[in-house]
Amino acid sequence: MIEDVEELTSVDRSAATALWAEAGLTRPWNSPGVDFDRALASPSSAVLGVKDQTTLVGTVMVGSDGHRGWIYYLAVAQRARHSGRATRLVRAAEVWLGERGIDKVQLMVRGDGGPVRSFYENLGYGEADVVVLSRWLRDPATPDG
Repeated sequence: MIEDVEELTSVDRSAATALWAEAGLTRPWNSPGVDFDRALASPSSAVLGVKDQTTLVGTVMVGSDGHRGWIYYLAVAQRARHSGRATRLVRAAEVWLGERGIDKVQLMVRGDGGPVRSFYENLGYGEADVVVLSRWLRDPATPDG
């Protein structure tokens, strides 16, 4: 694991989801708490974090479908940005995946994510020649479907 990055536990749930909300990563149709719990419940995913003393200041969710890895919920508290923590979190996610035999990592950036996209491009990520298609299986306007 990358220095100062650790796997989070259920004790960190509220701090992580608050950080995701602060960073603008949450959406009304996805419960961040449910996402956090699912990641911890599966052996193919985890939530990694960095702390200042005991305060959580950065997270990344990482998971694998067995073929490729995925990065979600990369967030660093406003007061802790531009400190290298986001880069360390991404690299820790890559190490986590590599240790599980996963050779490719992917992520999605929202269309309005200009600075976020630049951040990932500076780490060597590039646009893939794919189109993401989706279909709602429940009404996204109703959190409980």
